[in-house]
Amino acid sequence: MRLVAAFHPKAKLWVDGRKDWYQLMQKAVLAKGKAPVAWFHCASLGEFEQGRPVIEGFKKAFPDYQILLTFFSPSGYEVRKNYDQADFIFYLPVDTPANAQRFVALFQPKVAFFVKYEFWHNYLNALAQSGAISISFSAIFRPQQIFFRWYGGFNRRTLGYFTHIFVQNEISLKLLQHIGLSQISIGGDTRFDRVKQIADAKKEILPAKIFKGDTKVLIVGSCWKEDFEVLCPFINTFEQPLKIIIAPHEINPTAIATWQQMLTKPSLLYSEALADPAQLTHTEVLIIDNIGMLSSLYQYAEYAWIGGAYHKGLHNTLEAATFGLPIFFGNKTYTKFQEAMQLIALEGAFPIADTAEFTAKFLPLYQNEAFYQQKSQAIQQFVGKNLGATQQIINFVQSFTAKSFDV
Repeated sequence: MRLVAAFHPKAKLWVDGRKDWYQLMQKAVLAKGKAPVAWFHCASLGEFEQGRPVIEGFKKAFPDYQILLTFFSPSGYEVRKNYDQADFIFYLPVDTPANAQRFVALFQPKVAFFVKYEFWHNYLNALAQSGAISISFSAIFRPQQIFFRWYGGFNRRTLGYFTHIFVQNEISLKLLQHIGLSQISIGGDTRFDRVKQIADAKKEILPAKIFKGDTKVLIVGSCWKEDFEVLCPFINTFEQPLKIIIAPHEINPTAIATWQQMLTKPSLLYSEALADPAQLTHTEVLIIDNIGMLSSLYQYAEYAWIGGAYHKGLHNTLEAATFGLPIFFGNKTYTKFQEAMQLIALEGAFPIADTAEFTAKFLPLYQNEAFYQQKSQAIQQFVGKNLGATQQIINFVQSFTAKSFDV
């Protein structure tokens, strides 16, 4: 990482963020004063969003605690370094025995939470030696992982340091039981709680509301070039009333201008709509040229296409699902996302190979209102049944702390 840092901005942030870490953390601890600490570690921004409802739930249940939040990646730290629910926010020092011992001795966390895939051997060992509670939640395990190989003894010992592991599904539970772990239970996925929080706190976006009017809307969230190339012919040729909102994965003016040239129907940038709202009545495609509003935009749609599945991986489908939207996405990289597979089983989501298949899957939902409502309700019920993972974790900590230490 140090070698790459000279040429790669993200690697430079990763290295610079860990310089003089002990002195910086020691200064912060001295400034904050004595109070029990709860440590939450997230790899990056996605894991932070997954862990956020537990952070905020813990803070309500244990108001006397200070919250220590660490990140592995700059894409998490740089975005959330000013998160107001945490008392300390740092990069996680490299997982060496010495670093782990010094870090745990400095903060003396009573309880530590690791989100999904975070299994740091030395930190977990140091926590176990200190007598702290350590919890992994929203974890998923697969047979091909190193924990379940003949040569994975070291990694299995790492899992053994956890006080408790909350897994997302039955498969993960059985895999861990097979290697002799017992401190495990099915705890679900805290992302369902998070998207419910987001939906409940949705903001009105007036240009989108005006744009929608009384017309059905297809929203394209986190759109990549490959997603647009499948959807563009459909948008250009679909002759029935339908408006399109496109939120690109990255705001690249050159790429957006190219997309607008490919569209034969009138399109408008969100920034242009803000400057002259009257233009909204003459456009059929609204392109969002900013970030941060996608989760609220879903309230104005009836259907959602979620990008990324033709690329590195499917983006967040749950934000759309919590509004009951039937969901479409590419047919390449989606199978590792449990919620996507569950939605497909419900026929509430559809992997799509090309424009013709999208049209064939979309039309029945568009033309048959009763069929649409049936699917929409099934999706909302699916989200509702999966709520509550956060409270299960908080309940566990409350019952455990009653026996082990005072708040």
